[in-house]
Amino acid sequence: MKLATLRLDGGTAAVRVDDDRTATVIEGYPDLSALLTEADWKVLADKASGRVVDLTNADYAPVVPNPGKIICVGLNYATHIKEMGRELPQYPTLFSKFKEALTGPYDDVIVPRYAASQLDWEAELAVIVGKRAYQVSEADADAHIAGYSVINDYTMRDYQYRTLQWDQGKTFDRTSGFGPLLVTDYVLGTRIETRLDGAAMQSATTDDLVFTPAELIDYISHIVTLQPGDVIITGTTGGVGHARTPARYIQDGETVEVTIDGLGTVRNKTIIE
Repeated sequence: MKLATLRLDGGTAAVRVDDDRTATVIEGYPDLSALLTEADWKVLADKASGRVVDLTNADYAPVVPNPGKIICVGLNYATHIKEMGRELPQYPTLFSKFKEALTGPYDDVIVPRYAASQLDWEAELAVIVGKRAYQVSEADADAHIAGYSVINDYTMRDYQYRTLQWDQGKTFDRTSGFGPLLVTDYVLGTRIETRLDGAAMQSATTDDLVFTPAELIDYISHIVTLQPGDVIITGTTGGVGHARTPARYIQDGETVEVTIDGLGTVRNKTIIE
């Protein structure tokens, strides 16, 4: 099943995406954050029979616009760890992003000039929690995952490396394109890539993850309770601009496109002001 949050009639609506051209509104739910609070959210989505929406010119909001928590995982692709000159970690590296950082999958990303001197791209697989998880084992973790999506994790490297804590370089307002879909039946192993104005920058497969989604659910849920609608962003692969020689950063007017086969594409034009 594929789900989305669309901007409609001055507000938003949770929808079931039926094919490339149409979606059905899940009545009574303004977005997927609201829908996922229902224990039977999947049944509600499957049986939805509301208004049919033409997707030709659809305006996609962040797929889960109001997560209670966004937990990011750093250094989780072997290729990226190696390019950054680090050893494979024994435990996941965790930090946070706030919901204000999220924007639609096709929105322009507007970056303050003071934060744009080392603006980098990071293609990431997002895991969306569908069921409360506390002290859940890896073997049981899949039952707590609603589905998967794509996130374009713009990173302000100068802010990120001002201290040993990374949050400040990862959570500028409306700089993380998120969506377009929540896909319930995605299987790891497909291509993940970034293109900058059409030029390939990152390319790998999602099974290069050091810690899988199930392992992350296990680890994180032994620290904090994961709630429906929470998001885990699983890290990026090799090919970031900061690790290149010379370094390559995103410039004003350039478009960052992140694609994960089977999940879709996020495409954000960069506006530096």
